[in-house]
This record gives sequence, structure tokens and C-alpha cells, in this order.
Amino acid sequence: MNVIIANKYQTMLQSLNIDVIKVLTGEFEVDDIISSFQNFYFQRMIIDVTAIKNYRDIRVIQKLSISLDMEKVILLLDDSPETNSSEYLSQLISMGIYNFTKNIDGVLYLYNNPNSYRDVAHIHQIENESKGSVASGDTRIIGIKGVTKESGATTLTYLMKNELENYYSVAAIEVDKRDFMFLRGKNLVSSTSVEIGNTVAKYSDCEVILIDVNTSSAALELCHDVIYLIEPSIIKLNRVMMINAKSFKDLASKNLVLNKSLLNNKDVMDFEYESRLKVMFNMPPLNDRDKNIPEVNELLKKMGFDRQRV
Repeated sequence: MNVIIANKYQTMLQSLNIDVIKVLTGEFEVDDIISSFQNFYFQRMIIDVTAIKNYRDIRVIQKLSISLDMEKVILLLDDSPETNSSEYLSQLISMGIYNFTKNIDGVLYLYNNPNSYRDVAHIHQIENESKGSVASGDTRIIGIKGVTKESGATTLTYLMKNELENYYSVAAIEVDKRDFMFLRGKNLVSSTSVEIGNTVAKYSDCEVILIDVNTSSAALELCHDVIYLIEPSIIKLNRVMMINAKSFKDLASKNLVLNKSLLNNKDVMDFEYESRLKVMFNMPPLNDRDKNIPEVNELLKKMGFDRQRV
């Protein structure tokens, strides 16, 4: 089923002969669109660009490209000079947005025949790309965020990088801290919330970028996927609940990993029942000197990295 988000071109989009499960009409903040559809299944999403507030600012569209699967999105552009400029179109392509058009016939064509990069490469002006742009659509950006204090985000980021680099080109970035200086390895980078966009862009030729996001909302916005870590000791869990009683509710539908966990299968089931959360993976304490760690590779497999061997 399909989703339509319309504003100026509402009447035009109503003429499409396709199955529609949801229609939004009006002008929306990009964050509201993301929160509504980030975990919503759809076949295609057709967006009238005028339905996005401040759409002429390419950074607004960038936020959309980071959070939604742009292979499923068709962007209906208006006739403004900004969105028709070669620079704007080229930046769309750099974000992995290949399906854009200016008329209803183009929408219908892209619905049945989605573009690949080859179809839009002729308008991609690589030499004019901003140095601060996000990583290309071929780079997968994974965030690792601790929920409980000292949940092991830095170490797990490091171990994931060690396993991934056997099969992928990968970089790991920590934000607003300097713990990587105590670890060995190439492409272990420390950055700040202010510089994280530029840092990610420097490693846009990597297939995978891991970000230990710490408390950085700017880093979180760059990630395609985020795993949230809980160290499930009683004292850590109760401390989180005392600070923010809504913590567990906020984790609904998130990729939740119990890290440094000594819980057995029954304990995990009890945790899920009591917290009303679904655990993606139960990670035991690990030796960070080991190589080819089966548990880490199993987690990576679960996240879709199919080259990993368990």
C-alpha cells in the first residue's frame, strides 16, 4: 500500500490510480513526517515537496533522506528556481534520492519504474558537492547509544568495527569524548556534535560508519539505524527509572540490546514482560582482546550484514 503527502499539488495527486493506505494534506515539519512514518510499512511514498516546511533548504531534505528509505520515496518537485537548480538536484542524488519529477506522468512512471543512480548520473555534479554533505546512499550509518550509565557503548562500537572490517570498509566515530585514544586500530575517530556532519562526510567512501553517539542529538539524526544499550543489572535499571520514568516507554519499537548481560533466556523473557519491550539481542560480557567473536558477528548478522560469519 502507498502513502501520499500533499499540499500544493493535492488535486494532481488525487488523480493517481493507485492503492493508498494513508494521505496527509497540508504543510508539515520534516521531523513530524519522520516520526509518523519511520516505523510505518509502505510500498511507495509520494511526497509533494511543498508539503515539507522549508523544503528549499536542502538540509531539511537531508534529514528526510537519513530517516526514510528513499528508494521507496517519489519526490514531486515544484517549479521554484531553488528546487530546479542543478545544485539542488545534484545534492538530492548525493543523498540517494533518485526518484524525483515535476509532473504527474513522471510520478506514475517512477511508481512503476524506479530510477537507479545510472538514470540520474548525467545530472550529478560531483565536482560541486559540498564538503560537508552527508555520506552517500551506499554508506550505512549505525548509531550505538547507551541508555543505562556505562552500558559499554564505546567498547561494543570498537568490537563491531573489528568484526565488520573483515568484510567491509568501515570507520568508527565517537562523539564528545576521547576514549578511542586508548584503543588500537585505523579509522577510529573522535569528533564533536558540532563537527560530526563534516567527520561523517570525510568517511563517506566507507561502506559502514559506526557512531558512538553518546548524548549527541546531532549524531543521532545522521544515523540510518540505532541500537540502544541497556546493562540489565537491577541497580542500573532502577537508576534509569528514577531519573526518567518514561525511559522504557520511549524505547518501544527501538533496536534494544542488553549489553554486558548475564541474563539467561528465561530472565530475558521476564524482562520483556515486565518492561513491555522487545529485546533484539542479549549480549554477554566479552573479552575485548578477542578476534572473531561469535556473539558480535551474530548481532551484525541480525542487523543485515550478511557477509559476517558466525
